[in-house]
Amino acid sequence: MEELSKSQKARTAIASFKTLVDALILTGFYQSSGTTGVKLEDALRQFNPEIYGSMANDRIVELKGLEYVIDRLPRGIESSTKIVLTAQEDLESTSFEEIFPLKRRRRSYLVSDKEMCFVVTRGTTEIYDIIAHLTFLNIEAQKISRQVKSVNQVTREWQQLTLTVQRGEDLRGEELDTSLWNLSNILGRTYKETKETYEYLQQNCQEGYNSGLFRIVHALGQRLIDEQDGAVAPLNISFTPSLQGVLGHHQYAAAWAEGLVHRIVEHGLENRPIHITSANLHSIRNILYGRGAVEKTGQAVPGDLYEMVHLIRDQDIDVAGYGADFGYIEHADDSGSNIDAQIIDLAGLDVSCVHPSLQFDLDLITQEKPVIVVIDYAFGTQAYEIMDELLSPTTVDNTQVSLKIASVSIMGKAGILPGSKGDIMLATAHVMEGTPHNYIVDNDLSVSDFDDLVKVFSGPMLTVLGTSLQNRDVLERFHNSSWKAVGLEMEGAHYQRAISAAIIQGHISKNMKVRYAYYASDNPLISGQTLASGPMGAEGVVPTYLISKVILEKILAGDESR
Repeated sequence: MEELSKSQKARTAIASFKTLVDALILTGFYQSSGTTGVKLEDALRQFNPEIYGSMANDRIVELKGLEYVIDRLPRGIESSTKIVLTAQEDLESTSFEEIFPLKRRRRSYLVSDKEMCFVVTRGTTEIYDIIAHLTFLNIEAQKISRQVKSVNQVTREWQQLTLTVQRGEDLRGEELDTSLWNLSNILGRTYKETKETYEYLQQNCQEGYNSGLFRIVHALGQRLIDEQDGAVAPLNISFTPSLQGVLGHHQYAAAWAEGLVHRIVEHGLENRPIHITSANLHSIRNILYGRGAVEKTGQAVPGDLYEMVHLIRDQDIDVAGYGADFGYIEHADDSGSNIDAQIIDLAGLDVSCVHPSLQFDLDLITQEKPVIVVIDYAFGTQAYEIMDELLSPTTVDNTQVSLKIASVSIMGKAGILPGSKGDIMLATAHVMEGTPHNYIVDNDLSVSDFDDLVKVFSGPMLTVLGTSLQNRDVLERFHNSSWKAVGLEMEGAHYQRAISAAIIQGHISKNMKVRYAYYASDNPLISGQTLASGPMGAEGVVPTYLISKVILEKILAGDESR
């Protein structure tokens, strides 16, 4: 029998991880040290996600991966011995502390110093994400406990770390250096590496987003030591029946779409041509209203669009406040989906304040009075649910409303395979990893639409299960084989599935314009360019705003009317 390749083994491991989590949702609970917990760890080690760096190396604790995970899980997760995943619960009226992670729109509650509750409103992708992160933390906790405990004794370094944590004082100078040196010996990392992670986490610790490196490492290791000594029960993760009851039923997405459509109707815009755009909540707004907002401050407007954007960002100019007088409407989500939106009535746009670099058909704006609805980024499978609901007829005040959808444009951030951070990818198809579902895309965007400020790649995009469920060998295969994938992301195939369903059901025209463009936030195949290496920062302005500019020019060039 022919031996499986590395990519085949990795794909099998990813499928095993997904299957285990799907089964656990139905079973209702598992223990991290139990049979299922160990199987999850084995699967995660087998496909060894790039985001978790050196997780598979038992001799060193993975610090960049730890930074990434701690930024996306709530403060105190390292101390929890009971974690509950539930649907929307009426917890706002309780005394439980509500906690949001630094870099994930994820509501959590601290029930006690040892128990935490996650409110899952964004579908199975969010569950895969949480379980992967918790499994990673448990693997690192095992490394720490093995390093500091021998027979029935703990090392001197662990005793020193315990004293440092118990004192709870701000360490400085020589005392901080000594403590970091001691911690580096526990972690198997250099002093420099340890200090860098300490300083990174300390910035956000001071803002209440995490507990700081010393406490995180100590809590992870101590939990495992106490478990082994029988002092505490193993970490228990459970899924409530209410969560099992809402998955796949669009409960939050339906409420989200109803609220957004109600707002559109409230402003009398339901019979206008509507262009749905999934994007961030600043670029479309700043391009349309930035010039007017800058002029209102009495400053000269830079001739270069991207210089204007930097000026707006650097001086925190109130573009939303300016736009409110010219057709700009903010819509805050209250459904629990965590997807805010913007409704832009272009009939109210002051065309004299449009930046001169933009190529718009101003007559079209006057004649057709289009509306742009910008929706914030969805998360994985949530994209299907919200788009499916938004494209379907909605009942508002006992009246069925069918929006006149003229186009759907998706701007996302993605990992790139042939290029570097800041490059752009255009989808010709979406390939859903681990399934037979592939979607050809008649993309209204082409390489020729973009200028030479950045590199633009066109080809199939791989839709993955999650940021943590990626493997280098699998990605290389999709890129180098006849698939010729140019990037990977999490929502494209789910959006396209909803669009295809809406066409079949007759909710939208099969000739409706569809656009997919992604800017590269990372390259998981290049060391130092993974998501764990940090955000793009200012270098993301040009690709983000270039895509937004091209999408707007496509919408306002009159193509849909022809």
